[in-house]
Amino acid sequence: MLNSIACIALPQMAPFEFGVVCEVFGIDRSAQGGPTFDFHVVAADPGPISTKLGFDVVVHENLDFAYEADLVAVPASLIGTEPDERVLDVIRHAVDRGAWVLSVCSGAFTLAHAGVLDGRKATTHWMYTDLMAEMFPETEVDPDVLFVQDGKIVTGAGTAAGIDAALHIVRTELGATAANIVARRMVVPPQRDGGQSQFIQTPVPECRTDSFATVTAWMLEHLDEDLTVDLLARKALMSPRTFARRFRAETGTTPNAWLNRQRLLRAQQLLEETSLSLEEIARETGFGAAAVMRHHFVKVLQTTPTAYRRLFGVRAGAGSNELAVARSA
Repeated sequence: MLNSIACIALPQMAPFEFGVVCEVFGIDRSAQGGPTFDFHVVAADPGPISTKLGFDVVVHENLDFAYEADLVAVPASLIGTEPDERVLDVIRHAVDRGAWVLSVCSGAFTLAHAGVLDGRKATTHWMYTDLMAEMFPETEVDPDVLFVQDGKIVTGAGTAAGIDAALHIVRTELGATAANIVARRMVVPPQRDGGQSQFIQTPVPECRTDSFATVTAWMLEHLDEDLTVDLLARKALMSPRTFARRFRAETGTTPNAWLNRQRLLRAQQLLEETSLSLEEIARETGFGAAAVMRHHFVKVLQTTPTAYRRLFGVRAGAGSNELAVARSA
């Protein structure tokens, strides 16, 4: 079970990537029915820790807590400097004892310096994948993914993909509901499609206006209905053509593609948490028939609903050593 998290503050770390770890794991979400973690920020040398933006973060704890934490997280930091051997020792120890290890963006270089990525798949920000492959030839670097899980090591790609990687761990350990609660509180999608190359220009496809936020919230509450563009356009008080154009501009995808992805996420949750039959889940999520739902599972997740339920239905996948990669279908 995922209870304790240690986030290692590194000199010249990136504040956003550091904040991602703090936001996902450091906030008490019990009031919304979500998870609460024993979250600690630690450092090799407690005190002011410099960031890339010129301000300091004051850390009060040394690395002791990290030696027993269920998850050790490493945010992005300056590339080209030799990491502190004490930090590398914590990372190696975490891998050896079977704890989760998470890196965000260039934090993967710290993991690679520790030697824990040798013989594994990993990723980092697309700007640094070639450099990482050159510096660490024993690591198989994938430049076109949001994150990679190899065993219990999860490496996230650039910046916002750290959210995807962190939510993946929450989902794997605690289930879809917990991940969805965290994502909803952060106002981000609980799971995104595609590789990081798709998000260079539009990193987070989100609704930027209240009108579309209202429509998409309504869509989530009526997934089992026939939600045509004409119907949705009327809800948004727009013509179908204007609605389709503006929806794509707001979310980065078409209404139908967005809807199918949300239906898929809901189906995953029901497969994990209920004993409903495949036909019942297909009807409740708007796919209509199990065969249609199966098509979308195979296309997007490269697995069937039955296989997904077998792996995640009773948390069978939690802590497994299977290789998980978030990439385009």
